[in-house]
Amino acid sequence: MFDALADSLEDAWKKLRGQDKISETNIQDALKQVRRALLSADVNLQVVKEFVAEVEKKAIGAEVIAGVRPDQQFIKIVNDELTQLMGESNTPLAHADAAPTVVLMAGLQGTGKTTATAKLALHLKKQERSTLLVATDVYRPAAIDQLKTLGKQIGSPVFELGTEANPVDIARQGIAKAKEDGIDTVIVDTAGRLQIDQTMMDELKQVKDAIEPDDTLLVVDAMTGQEAATLTRTFHEQIGITGAILTKMDGDSRGGAALSVRAISGKPIKFVGVGEKVEALQPFYPDRMASRILGMGDVLTLVEKAAEEVDIADAAKMQEKILEARFDFDDFLKQTKLMKNMGSLAGIMKMIPGMGNKLSSSDLEKGEKQLKRTEAMIGSMTMEERKDPDLLASSPSRRRRIAKGSGHKDSEVDKLIKDFSRMRSMMKQMGQGMPGMGGMPGMGGGMPGMGGGGMPGMGAPGGYRGGGGKKKKKGKKKKGFGQL
Repeated sequence: MFDALADSLEDAWKKLRGQDKISETNIQDALKQVRRALLSADVNLQVVKEFVAEVEKKAIGAEVIAGVRPDQQFIKIVNDELTQLMGESNTPLAHADAAPTVVLMAGLQGTGKTTATAKLALHLKKQERSTLLVATDVYRPAAIDQLKTLGKQIGSPVFELGTEANPVDIARQGIAKAKEDGIDTVIVDTAGRLQIDQTMMDELKQVKDAIEPDDTLLVVDAMTGQEAATLTRTFHEQIGITGAILTKMDGDSRGGAALSVRAISGKPIKFVGVGEKVEALQPFYPDRMASRILGMGDVLTLVEKAAEEVDIADAAKMQEKILEARFDFDDFLKQTKLMKNMGSLAGIMKMIPGMGNKLSSSDLEKGEKQLKRTEAMIGSMTMEERKDPDLLASSPSRRRRIAKGSGHKDSEVDKLIKDFSRMRSMMKQMGQGMPGMGGMPGMGGGMPGMGGGGMPGMGAPGGYRGGGGKKKKKGKKKKGFGQL
């Protein structure tokens, strides 16, 4: 979502390249570009003014550091200020001394509040905290059924008394049920409205007064830009909230919400929704978000996402196979499945330092499509062929059969086998040179076609190959590929 902002800020750094040091004169063009970039990202005007003024003050007063270019020094200052703007550090969810911890979910209709309730429950489940979801939205059609469906999906019980009951009574009895069952955390899903109205606020106040929650979280749609910050402040003034959850952060929003909420409302963003799946909720870390905005990746989140999906024993076995060049097509499918569980290819690539700015949306889209084609071709292989890729390298008839069975050209299957052989060799070298990286999905030998020449079948027509594999000289055939 920060692509446009990152590109605009990149132009700001260029204004200082070639300068000996930062001065009041040469920094003005860079500051104008930063101001323009933030306003284009729909950041609140007052926030932009204060941010730019603070950056200017610190940049002009910064000491010249030997070996550090002015543009690098300026990036560091902007990074620190972005982190400060968004809250410096992660603000964790409350955890009461005596169970149950009570979390009240609030927000307008259409922000994804009910889904966010289930996502939060799953997040807590991963921390081995039991949850009870309480359905108090008796107005929106099928709201209770939606929560029950989501609860069943994540294995969390849902307490409800139907659509005729009073929301305050439902909330009270839900907490009583949680105490009776020894539940760690109760998450109360409340009713939303299409817009703020006093009736809604009064009911929300009554529910809050009745259950005295440990955390009151406002669910806000990041697509609303700086309006998200204004909404957060309004809810806090009338209800009293402890934080926000920004949803739809994976959409086409320009980033203004993430940069404005803390400054305008005074309340921290605690979580961000990064997709429709119930697993797509992440704790909000201002320093990591600042790093993503500046195109410097987010390795910590990438490692955490991988750790959730990777079985240590399986990773050790996989690394051993990589080091011995025994990685086969079944292993490849396991790795791609693992990568999909971690999120989209685009989302993963943007967490790798330096990759987010190098790859266009069209490149990433091509990569996603090519992965699907590769999986289709592997799906047409026999078990024996998957386990022993060398069989295909020496058998044109097998390759023709796979092409026909998967609905692809012979040349595409030929390329898949060639790329796979090259990838195994590269992964062996990369695995030996990068301890512990062998088991990371797609990391041992470069992401597919994204500069490592890594995974097979990712080079699209027209030269979509990233900065990877070397061109073969004409007239030379690769040993072991028969009539390829």
